[in-house]
Amino acid sequence: MYNPTMVPVTTLDEAKKAIQDIGSDPKSIPIMAPKMVSKVIRLDDIVLQDAIIIKQDMLSIGGEVAVPKETFELHTEKASILISGTMQQLKDLIVKLRRHYPRIQSIANELEHFIEEIV
Repeated sequence: MYNPTMVPVTTLDEAKKAIQDIGSDPKSIPIMAPKMVSKVIRLDDIVLQDAIIIKQDMLSIGGEVAVPKETFELHTEKASILISGTMQQLKDLIVKLRRHYPRIQSIANELEHFIEEIV
């Protein structure tokens, strides 16, 4: 009756087109499009202490960060993490990470450059 269908949206351009195709107000497109594109980003060599901070910041804005099970033992070791969220959540995460100490600010800068390349 309502014809549910999947709309393949993997880029901001695809999100903008999908929003435009249903006749939304053009002024709303830049607001809604970043909320419709989800990404999973892997970061390597993250100090586990930093992984906890990144996870807490991302959870606070509705995203997720997968960390190794050893993370909460506060080892000084490094590991890979997966950050999952919409483009908007990733942008919000960068703002939050910039409030921390220099090592996490460096992660924020690298994330920002990476996101600019994939948009």
